[in-house]
Amino acid sequence: MEKMRNVLDHTLEILSGVSFLAMVVLTCWQVFTRYLLKNPSSWSEELVSYMFGWMALFGASLVTGERGHMNIPLLTERLGPGLKKGLAVFSETVALLFSVVILFYGGMKITDLAMGQMTSSLGLPVGFFYAVLPVSGVLCVVYTGLNLREILKTGREG
Repeated sequence: MEKMRNVLDHTLEILSGVSFLAMVVLTCWQVFTRYLLKNPSSWSEELVSYMFGWMALFGASLVTGERGHMNIPLLTERLGPGLKKGLAVFSETVALLFSVVILFYGGMKITDLAMGQMTSSLGLPVGFFYAVLPVSGVLCVVYTGLNLREILKTGREG
């Protein structure tokens, strides 16, 4: 299971990094065409905004895997080991439910609805860009499953 986590982490880090680099290059291209050529590149601006969404949700999946989501340690630091473990399981279960219902199920619905709508500059179905929602949902489900397994197996709650 640790190997799967490492492969997922490495893949998402590469995808997020490449996306970020591409966004920087495309934004520079947008500035170049707008101010120096006086002929703005509309497709690059649109692509950057969609790439930002993909990068952000891949990053959110990574944070889920690292159990780096927001928490308030003031309360959990005062709990005993059993309650800490129970709270960690509860937290991961809520994240799992959110991933299944909102990201995966809701993402599939919105992606399907948006497939008939085309982007203005790229001429691609908008649903293609919304597809990151169910993809991220699956990634988060995998990560929360791995996290729950680790919590229950090792007792590591934080």
